[in-house]
Amino acid sequence: MKLKSKRRAATASILSLAVVLGVSSCSNDYTVAYLYMTTAKTLPHGLINGYQIDYQSGSLLPLDDSPIDAGGRNTVGLVVAPNSLYLYTVNHDDSDVVEFAIGTDGKLYPQNTYTITGSYATAAAIDAANKFLFVTFTYQNGPNNTELYTTANPGPGGITVFPINPASANASAPSENSLGAPVATVNVGRNPIGIVASPFNVPSGVSGCTAAGGCQEIFVIEQDPATTTSNLLGFLENPATGALTPLPGVTVNSGNVPSTGFASGPSPGGILANSTGSRLYVTDQSLDQVASYSVSSNGIPSPISGGTAATDSGPMGMAFDPSGRYLYVVAYSANTIDGYTLGSSGQPVRSTVSPTVATGTGPTCAATIGAPTNANPTHAIYLYTSNALSNNITAEQLNAQNGGLEEVQGAPFAGSTLPSCAVTVPAFPLR
Repeated sequence: MKLKSKRRAATASILSLAVVLGVSSCSNDYTVAYLYMTTAKTLPHGLINGYQIDYQSGSLLPLDDSPIDAGGRNTVGLVVAPNSLYLYTVNHDDSDVVEFAIGTDGKLYPQNTYTITGSYATAAAIDAANKFLFVTFTYQNGPNNTELYTTANPGPGGITVFPINPASANASAPSENSLGAPVATVNVGRNPIGIVASPFNVPSGVSGCTAAGGCQEIFVIEQDPATTTSNLLGFLENPATGALTPLPGVTVNSGNVPSTGFASGPSPGGILANSTGSRLYVTDQSLDQVASYSVSSNGIPSPISGGTAATDSGPMGMAFDPSGRYLYVVAYSANTIDGYTLGSSGQPVRSTVSPTVATGTGPTCAATIGAPTNANPTHAIYLYTSNALSNNITAEQLNAQNGGLEEVQGAPFAGSTLPSCAVTVPAFPLR
């Protein structure tokens, strides 16, 4: 069972009904979710490993067609649409993103490839309304899309803003979740490496927000060696147009001049917002820490008092458990997952149950999956890490009562060469 490449709203409804009526024929009765892991293999293309997640054990079973072509060279990341029906890969060396439809059987079906407006894509995020895709890139382009900056002549990067087409019953309308032509290119500083779309709502009339109903927020982390204390940039998103306006306190300079943002360490490795956007978390690879921020009503992030916690060496990606009570940080150099509870102000406090759990070599990203509130409560919660240097996936079962982690039987699970990141997607009919 798969989704057609030119998916329409009416077709989607029919397919959804078919899934509900024929779950056992698709063998989804024992699959709580799917896991997708990208790899950074450069020739000919990166790959995507796909797995079924067993609801009873959390073990991973490779999909029949896994791995598949990620659609570009040096695939460094991926992002799932809020509706859990589409996935986009970020291809660094080809400076593009590739759209995939997620079938009812978990298989991925390539749809379209989209070129960004700069060179060397690094990360992507989708706003909560599923209206815009934001892709960070390393170097801005010059007139007529010529290379303005290169590795030989480094300079600032930017963000390409793509509109996402909604579902439509009109046969002549663009297909669901396809991307339109970029509506904006937003300049940032040098070496942007991560981006998050926060659901926090900044009221209309606040400085920089003119959108009716308020603005959402976009945060970017950079690794600019000339800016060792302010590598966190923030923008207000106009939810109608996708336009981004720097938050007060953020200065984006033209030319090869450092841009400045909010207080951060010199080498951010990962960024994560909580479910409401009221808290923001940033890891730093050189300081071996995770810092927490409180987002005020005007959208400005401020460090939480006592909200910086030590990590193991080389922290990168992070994930919350589904309840948002526990935070997990992967430490690339230490080959560990660090566990934290969250204090009353949102500050991370090292777990006393599972403060450090071993992973494979070089973990990069963490992803969790748990049963929705209306699902069978016997479905457990699982956490997975992509391990770049051991080419596999660590799998842990998460204790919802105390945040503790226990290795899933059969782990680690094999993957392709040089995994870069991983995400989880709920299985039909739960998604």
